[in-house]
Parts: sequence; structure tokens; C-alpha cells
Amino acid sequence: MSARRPATPVRVAVALGSNLGDRAAHLAWACDGLGRILTGLRVSPFENTAPLDVPDSQPDYLNAVAIGTTALPPRAVLDTLLRLEADRGRTRPGIRSARTLDLDLILYGHLVVDEPGLQVPHPRFRERDFVLGPLARLAPRWRDPVTGETLAALWRRRRLPGRG
Repeated sequence: MSARRPATPVRVAVALGSNLGDRAAHLAWACDGLGRILTGLRVSPFENTAPLDVPDSQPDYLNAVAIGTTALPPRAVLDTLLRLEADRGRTRPGIRSARTLDLDLILYGHLVVDEPGLQVPHPRFRERDFVLGPLARLAPRWRDPVTGETLAALWRRRRLPGRG
């Protein structure tokens, strides 16, 4: 489906992370920036998490999830997230390297987008407890546009003993 401007505001989910410098200050700054493009912004509590699938030894992350609504198209939301990261000093020396700020577009309403540089829903959000858990608490009835399941149901299944 095309990533054009929506006719009405669309609910958006963004994952936030930081593992360099003053992590809490980086996330708070990002929330201020998100508040300029998302109305009704709600943010999960910040959560300390160990790095996953990283190529080297890195400090723990501070993570959160934010939701709000926007009239911006998905590509413009992504461009804003990338600008916020750069403005906060993010560099990209390699894949999954440590960073001052990481902002990922997780969900954009019920839209599925697969374009160069833009995949929505985020392809790994269902496997990341630090994203799915807070997101399910903020918006339990929101449906994953790929599976059709609610975020609460995805989270319950993820938490089942013996999963994996």
C-alpha cells in the first residue's frame, strides 16, 4: 500500500532507545520532539534493558514506546525520526552500534508499508519485549495489521512459558 498522506489523523507508535550518554535526557528530548508531530502523545515508563543482537560489548539501553496521532504520511514521520536522531548526535558507524538516540516507527495505524528504507509494521517489534510489552500496555486493543491480533494477545502469547 502507498505511504501517502492520510485523509484523517492516524495513530502512530514509535520505539525510543538510548545507550550512550545521559540516556534519560536523550529520551526526554525525543519525547519533546515527538510532541511536535504527534498529538495526544502518551509515553510508556522508561525501562532499562540489555542490548540485543549487537556486534560488540555495549552499555544497557533505556527504552520506551510512544503513541500519538498525526496527519503526516509514514515517510514524513520516518524522516522526522531520523532528523531527531541526527540532531541528538546519532552517528551510524555500523549496524546495531551504540547510539545516543534510536527512534523506530513501529506502527502507522493499520497500514502495511514495504518500501526501500521504510517497513511498517517494524519487522521485529513482535520479538522485542521492550517494545511489545509497553506498547501492549499503552494500546492493548490496537491490532497488528499483519497478524490481525491485538497487541495484548501478541504480548500474552509472547509471555507464555516455554515460548521460543
